[in-house]
Amino acid sequence: MASPNAAGAATAPKIAYFSMEIGLESSLPTYSGGLGVLAGDTIRSAADLKVPMVAVSLLYRKGYFYQRLDAAGRQTEEAVEWNVDDFLLSRDERVTVTIEGRPVSVRCWRYDVRGAGGFLVPVFFLDTDIPENAEPDRRLTHYLYGGDSHYRLCQEVILGVAGVRMLRALGFDQIERFHMNEGHASLLTLELLAERLQADQRTQISPADIDAVHSQCVFTTHTPVVAGHDKFPVDLARQVLGDSPVFALPKVFCCDDQLNMTYLALNLSHYVNGVAKKHGEVSRHMFAPYLIDSITNGVHLATWASEPIQALFDRYIPGWRQDNFSLRYALNIPPQELWEAHQQAKRHLFQQVNRENNSGMDLDVLTVGFARRAAAYKRADLLFFDLDRLRNLAGRIGPLQIIYAGKAHPRDEGGKELIHRIFQAKEALKADIRIAYLANYDMDLSRCLTAGADLWLNTPEPPMEASGTSGMKAALNGVPSLSILDGWWIEGCIENVTGWAIGALPDAQDRSRDRQRDAGDLYDKLEQVVVPLYYQNRSGYLEIMRHAAALNGSFFNTQRMMQQYVLRAYFR
Repeated sequence: MASPNAAGAATAPKIAYFSMEIGLESSLPTYSGGLGVLAGDTIRSAADLKVPMVAVSLLYRKGYFYQRLDAAGRQTEEAVEWNVDDFLLSRDERVTVTIEGRPVSVRCWRYDVRGAGGFLVPVFFLDTDIPENAEPDRRLTHYLYGGDSHYRLCQEVILGVAGVRMLRALGFDQIERFHMNEGHASLLTLELLAERLQADQRTQISPADIDAVHSQCVFTTHTPVVAGHDKFPVDLARQVLGDSPVFALPKVFCCDDQLNMTYLALNLSHYVNGVAKKHGEVSRHMFAPYLIDSITNGVHLATWASEPIQALFDRYIPGWRQDNFSLRYALNIPPQELWEAHQQAKRHLFQQVNRENNSGMDLDVLTVGFARRAAAYKRADLLFFDLDRLRNLAGRIGPLQIIYAGKAHPRDEGGKELIHRIFQAKEALKADIRIAYLANYDMDLSRCLTAGADLWLNTPEPPMEASGTSGMKAALNGVPSLSILDGWWIEGCIENVTGWAIGALPDAQDRSRDRQRDAGDLYDKLEQVVVPLYYQNRSGYLEIMRHAAALNGSFFNTQRMMQQYVLRAYFR
């Protein structure tokens, strides 16, 4: 099947991009956070660059979840209500997969991503909620990251196996590369092997089959945390998958007692990459002796630049959407005009914050933004390690106000407790520092926050931040970062030029991070550098804002990232 494009031409997709979640619109709850938003930005840049791609994911009728926070910061969750027909076009094609020995029927819905020049990349969302399926099977695609290991493995069968079959049913028969965005899609490799056996009416996988599938597949790993890689007991894998010939191939299946989706992808991919230089290094240690490259993540500039900043770029850097590298000319933007555009974005943010939280945010006060998934290793509460010191800093050096956002996974009690602790600090500091925590962090709120904050804060425990992209979105809007040196910030931080580091880069012998030391380094940098610069040397702060946009915005984007995938992984 050909994908219709702008000039009436037709381009047969050659790249199939599989992701458990894809973020395309805030109102389309098919993503939870960074992985899905990155997938959406990747697809947008593919469309901009006219890369012949088709994307596959699952349709989540109940979404990730709707977050409610009570006055004490206790999170509860509700199912998301949305109308699929308002966003997606239903397709008639049906495919069947076998799960636990029974047939499960799968249909799909289409969403077209249109690039800057009109080129289309179709995205297909797989759906089992159809009358011919039994009720439990109809629910298999309802929840993103919901349920137990059994539910997750069934979903991964649908994504990987049904995903390949759906592409064939839709007529996409010229796919040259299958890109697995994380290990959730790894079962597509088994379907590619099965296709070869069926074509030759064989039952045994040969080395030639493995080599052929290996040459077709690309794998991107996103997590440096061992527990973050999907793995399932072998008994459960046999129960769900049936008697697959891959179980007899330890060099493919990998592990005697479990199906490890990362190792399955590693064993059957000709190109593997991490998502930042440091993450590539960490991944090579985790998965030695596999060859693992790195392609640092980015963001889609036209999606994440605020309207005032876009207008400024249009005036001074015409063509920046088509040539993201030209954003380096942001150094030529008059500082006062950049400040005025930033203040417009800040007013827009405060309108939302003050309306929802009655926080009384002040436009003239240095505003710190922190928004990402609420997980223990991200240490969102590090800023509150010493409340007296923070209170003293705000009273003596210059006032601060802080805006937080982020969801904790429904089963992550540590993440939920983290939100509660931030609410406790908010209450303790209410006479001295305005603090707001915004519920239901999504793409729209992220766009608003990363553009409207004056300073972007990130405090992960190294080396657990694979990349991170929120700071990239802030940078493109001229908002500098104050961050622990981990993930992308190791590459993006030029001290006192694009932002500031919290502490030093740990050496190989210093893998552990002392929370007290990191908090002390954070307070030192605020007291001695950032807050005085903002209040006492505004022109100096504006220079850092310009360099953040020019140096980091021009490089940490998905246009550059997609070009690297094309050259290194897709068409080599």
